[in-house]
Amino acid sequence: MSIFDVNWSLVASHLLTLGTAYLLALPIGLDREAATRSMGLRTFPLVAIASCGMVLIGIHSFGIDSDPLARILQGIMVGIGFVGGGAIMKDEGYVRGTATAASIWTTGAIGAAVALHRYEIAIVLSALTFATLRLVKPLKQAVVDKN
Repeated sequence: MSIFDVNWSLVASHLLTLGTAYLLALPIGLDREAATRSMGLRTFPLVAIASCGMVLIGIHSFGIDSDPLARILQGIMVGIGFVGGGAIMKDEGYVRGTATAASIWTTGAIGAAVALHRYEIAIVLSALTFATLRLVKPLKQAVVDKN
């Protein structure tokens, strides 16, 4: 076997896995883009597929039940926390961007869950995040308007 031999069935499997992570992050990115946030349509799916890809590398390099895989997951979540921190802005006593920051962090978890074939977790995370961003916004506005 040379370095140029490719396991095409594994490539197809990974494309399907990465595509699933991408698709589950897309609605969240669309919402953030529509809200004209600092992160949006490109960032969220990229974070999901990067997280998914790193976990896939860990699984295939170290195995599913390994300390190195646990460290990869820890590193992903910490690293995405720094990315999300870039979305948080303080302006005249108000802090904004925390929902975007939390959403980007959740998107990393979606990618990791897909890589681990925990689709039920990934789907629920995607749906709840999108619903929170979209449906809770009017409730938040009502509370702000009341004060």
